[in-house]
Amino acid sequence: MKRLSTIVGIAIALAVSLPAAAWAAAASGFPTWSQHFTKGRFTVLPLFNNEAVLDKETGLVWEQSPDSTSFAWAAAIAHCYQQDVGGRKGWRLPTVEELASLLDTTVSPGLPAGHPFSNLFSSYWSATTLASDQTHAWIVVVNGGSLNSANAKTALTQAWCVRGSQGIDGVQ
Repeated sequence: MKRLSTIVGIAIALAVSLPAAAWAAAASGFPTWSQHFTKGRFTVLPLFNNEAVLDKETGLVWEQSPDSTSFAWAAAIAHCYQQDVGGRKGWRLPTVEELASLLDTTVSPGLPAGHPFSNLFSSYWSATTLASDQTHAWIVVVNGGSLNSANAKTALTQAWCVRGSQGIDGVQ
């Protein structure tokens, strides 16, 4: 019964926080990537103990404060799979497109003004392998607001885990 009330609480919180168009798109199974928010894009989620943030532009839920540990790429994937953020499992390493969706290239650092994230580092692994060289994976450089494919999968970089959507499995 407690689980049902938690699910109902999450549904109510989403219904209140998402604009009608975004809610309709999310309910229909389509991503809300066409939305562009100039204010109120991010909502810290109390039902996740304020440890997670809903991005209303994409419908993804991000860690509010990513781990400061550096990982090789495969270990970063495993780290996200094992995460428990706000009492919830189901985390994964985001795709390069998902990470890039957080960037605002008009400001430095490259995240939208007023974002609620803390403990951020300069770059993060994506789950996306470089097509031309499977020993490398895409990373997103937050400070510069750019993408970079130069990281060998054995290099150490931070992981910023995400929840929602389907992403892709990393190819090793």
